[in-house]
Amino acid sequence: MLMGLKDKRQVEKNKSFFQSVRHAIAGICRLILEERNFRFDLIISAVVLILGFIFKINLNDWLWLFAAFFAVIGSEVLNTIVENVVDLIVGPHYNDLAKRAKDIGAGGVLLSALFATIIGCLIFIPRIVSLIK
Repeated sequence: MLMGLKDKRQVEKNKSFFQSVRHAIAGICRLILEERNFRFDLIISAVVLILGFIFKINLNDWLWLFAAFFAVIGSEVLNTIVENVVDLIVGPHYNDLAKRAKDIGAGGVLLSALFATIIGCLIFIPRIVSLIK
């Protein structure tokens, strides 16, 4: 007997769009509750959003900021997936390929965070400098 049938957990495809949405929301909640870096990314995004309102940035700048937010958050999600799948496969044992996969995933997050930092600097530094003058 399949384990999914034995313990009443879903193993088949979602039956409706709303069921898919519920699972997606559960995944986001799990990220918020279990992933420290994801929470950090959300906090930094909130601070930058507040700065955007304070400095009354234009629509084009908002578009760049949201591209940066979702690049970082999206790469954080993908990195979490990589880490979980690698842990599922190798368990508590050390494996060079597992380390490589995790390091590359973390590198992707770092690159997207660098992108976001550059975008933030391009948008906010000129405003801060003009405020100081």
